[in-house]
Amino acid sequence: MHDYIKERTIRIGEHIVETRKTVRVIAKEFGVSKSTVHKDLTERLPEINPELALKVKEILEYHKSIRHLRGGEATRKKYKTSDEVNATTVR
Repeated sequence: MHDYIKERTIRIGEHIVETRKTVRVIAKEFGVSKSTVHKDLTERLPEINPELALKVKEILEYHKSIRHLRGGEATRKKYKTSDEVNATTVR
């Protein structure tokens, strides 16, 4: 594994522990794909830093446990905005 990948993996791991942000948000901040962030955290980090990987795993499991709620909220916001736009254009 290249050194820059190891460094990125550790930085991402530390960042998620500090901020508890989602994989999607972290991917945007680091300028990589969600797949890359996920692979870094679930496959590479346990080899590099098992202790940090356990902390990250807890956060990822928490996010997974509430994702159905986040999805519902996103849908609610989408249709609320859509309904407001439709209401103003109909009048």
